[in-house]
Amino acid sequence: MIKVKIRLYATLRRYSPEADAKNGTLLEMPEGTSLNDLLNRLKVPDQEAKILFVNNRKQTIDYVLRDGDKVGIFPQVAGG
Repeated sequence: MIKVKIRLYATLRRYSPEADAKNGTLLEMPEGTSLNDLLNRLKVPDQEAKILFVNNRKQTIDYVLRDGDKVGIFPQVAGG
């Protein structure tokens, strides 16, 4: 098992298991878990999660998480 810290931002906070916007949530996941697996566990629709960061680096949905990773999940950002 690995432990990862996740933070969901803006409208995605409603999917957070503990909704701790300031500190994030620590989750235990099986080794080999991808960002896609994490989104499925949190029940975040993939069309809503548009920007994924791991340890402050943008990653793709198939990135495999490692113990101690810090994940940030953002919705689509619109400007205007």
